[in-house]
Amino acid sequence: MFNKNLKYYRLQKNMSKKELADKCGVSAMAITHYENGDRKPDIDMIKKLAEALGVFVADFLTERNTSLSFVHGEFRKQASLPESKQEYIRESVEEYFSRFFDAVECLGGNPLPEPPCTKILEWNNDPEIDAQNLKQVLRFPTIGPIKELYAALENCGFLIFELNYDCRKFSGMNGMVNKYPYIVINANMTPERKRSTIVHELVHLMFSQSADFDEKEEDLATAISGAFLISKKDLIRELGSRRTRVTKDFVFVCEEYGISLYLLVKRAALAGVITSALAKDFYIKANKAGYKTNEPAHIKNPEVPSLLKQLVYRAINEEGLSLTRGAELLGTDVSDIEQFYGLAVT
Repeated sequence: MFNKNLKYYRLQKNMSKKELADKCGVSAMAITHYENGDRKPDIDMIKKLAEALGVFVADFLTERNTSLSFVHGEFRKQASLPESKQEYIRESVEEYFSRFFDAVECLGGNPLPEPPCTKILEWNNDPEIDAQNLKQVLRFPTIGPIKELYAALENCGFLIFELNYDCRKFSGMNGMVNKYPYIVINANMTPERKRSTIVHELVHLMFSQSADFDEKEEDLATAISGAFLISKKDLIRELGSRRTRVTKDFVFVCEEYGISLYLLVKRAALAGVITSALAKDFYIKANKAGYKTNEPAHIKNPEVPSLLKQLVYRAINEEGLSLTRGAELLGTDVSDIEQFYGLAVT
């Protein structure tokens, strides 16, 4: 798996093939051959590559799970991500799920839920109806807030990966790995935006995609995401049928439903609870306050995907996995695992 690891670390360091080649005294074509697996460099060249990328030689030798089959989804057209960044995200997904399914295999059998059926819903072009249909298929409550979105989806067989990536143009992507749908989101977003992004990607996974996928479907997926997180009925019940100001009690609804103030105001305007003029006035003031890119978080206890950690700790408890290997699968230090189990020497 040297070739896959080389590509992964090169993209992680945001380095082109030519830049890496120049640092190592070879041609860019040589790097291409290495990454494609057509050629394998000798140990001296491997050391040069490791030094140039700031990694250990052992990092190149980490085994990848070769039993995985990936089908990566499309990136959002509005994001206009350069191909190198798209490649890095796909490589990161494959590296993560290699570790994830190694943990699954350590437990024997299959500790995961059955993979859910995807692409089974048809668009109605009414976000409220589409959102309710999606909830019913997932057997989610159709009224009230969704408190534990990550855990609820993981229990339905959806795999969630948070990628720590400092790139504002990337919010999320979806795909399939060994018949399981996955959702990858940018860890550097507010908890509220993470939730809306997850549901946006969930919509793309669950609704059949037309042959001419366009921005209309992208906008519809965004609208369904908002209606999924807070329905029109819930919104009117929480805010009333008519409001003349955006007041501080809007924040209480944001906290309860795990949504941003931006999303709540937009949903309130669409539901006729506030006027479009009032919503526009809010957007102007919020933009001046920097809310568009950095709205204060309202969720007090942010969710995180926990399934990989659960699998690794269970495998360690059942003595099928060493602490060292567990740390490798979680991408952490052995001391962190020891501390969790109360095994650290004091």
